[in-house]
Amino acid sequence: MKKNSRFPGFYKLTIQERVEKIKEFSDLSDEEVNLLFNKGNLGLEKANRMIENVIGTFSMPFAVAVNFLINDRDYVVPMVIEEPSVVAALSFAAKLAREGGGFTSVYSGSITTGQIQITDLKDPFGAKVEILKHREEIIKTANDKDPLLISLGGGVTDVEVRVLKDSTESLVIVHLYVDTKDAMGANTVNTMCESVAPLLEKITGGKVYLRIISNLSDRRIVRSKCKVPKDALKFSNFTGEEVIEGILKAYNFAKLDPYRATTHNKGIMNGIDPVLIATGNDWRAQEAAAHAYASKDGKYKPLTVWEKDANGDLVGTIEMPVLVGIVGGATKVHPLAQLSLKIMGIKSVKELAEVIGAVGLGQNLAALRVLSTEGLQKGHMRLHARNIASTAGIPDEYVEQVASLMIKEGIIRVDKAKELYEMLRKKTDKNS
Repeated sequence: MKKNSRFPGFYKLTIQERVEKIKEFSDLSDEEVNLLFNKGNLGLEKANRMIENVIGTFSMPFAVAVNFLINDRDYVVPMVIEEPSVVAALSFAAKLAREGGGFTSVYSGSITTGQIQITDLKDPFGAKVEILKHREEIIKTANDKDPLLISLGGGVTDVEVRVLKDSTESLVIVHLYVDTKDAMGANTVNTMCESVAPLLEKITGGKVYLRIISNLSDRRIVRSKCKVPKDALKFSNFTGEEVIEGILKAYNFAKLDPYRATTHNKGIMNGIDPVLIATGNDWRAQEAAAHAYASKDGKYKPLTVWEKDANGDLVGTIEMPVLVGIVGGATKVHPLAQLSLKIMGIKSVKELAEVIGAVGLGQNLAALRVLSTEGLQKGHMRLHARNIASTAGIPDEYVEQVASLMIKEGIIRVDKAKELYEMLRKKTDKNS
């Protein structure tokens, strides 16, 4: 039977009911389900082996975004995030995209870039030719460092040489392009860069300094697309055409203004980073890659493009580097990272990257729809009010009532939450 990630009213279910639905969708075992009930937290001993100076572990909410249809396959997407509204907004955007056939994503492949910096050269362009003359030797030297990767069909696929000059010096930068397959590849690429450094010094007579991965991996690109019929976008007092017009104007603002584009792209990463955290991937590398790619033409621009097709429907696309792995590192160490991959049914980096592209595009759709119509705060404030009530130490059974009253009065503060709680408590005591 074909799986369906469309779960109407998912947010209304109890935690136990949600888990049961995800258990059935992802074929989770009882043991894997137990990981979700605070039994999958990273143990202190394991944490101590991962980083230095460990004194504990830190938990964050683990949620799922539902309704995703990507490349004609249904997905439930795990997200680890503390910010209210993000998961709900993304799930709603995925529902809108389903109306137009879901998301289409394509990934260019896991070609990761390593850089070797060569200095002290009198004839940098001559050195470039010499390096390229030894291309096969350089590739072999690098690939000899990882026979397992080579056996899987990966390894260095090409060598490129760039000459960078300013008024003080000339640098020769050698790029190794490494197919890292299902790994993010940082350790592999760094090892390969270090292995060829002595050979490059011998070939050029120069001195090597830096030899390290570049997170601007512009050969690891995901491109995703969605179409939303105009009728699916109408809500409240807004027609579908009005919503589309607002989204197009919001996009044009981001295209013209780097101040707006920065927040536009931050919204995209609101969706992507939680998936990276849930799967044990390096969200910091992804942030660097995304924002650098947004500046590749010399001006900081949005990573998405929004258009209106001949039928008047909304069409969105995204293009950005995606640096992820499903083997090695925290992805293999953390039990919940492994569970996240299973919930999605991910079998390859290609598939994970294609999900991430759809998530980024969907999150942007959700943000622009709200920002260009009723404004961000209306929906966000209910969740924010609940958080404030919890921060104020309000007992769970009063949180919803206190949040509703704060929203009604338009005052969402800790002191107001406490004041309203005392009022409700006294009223309850009086009636009991």
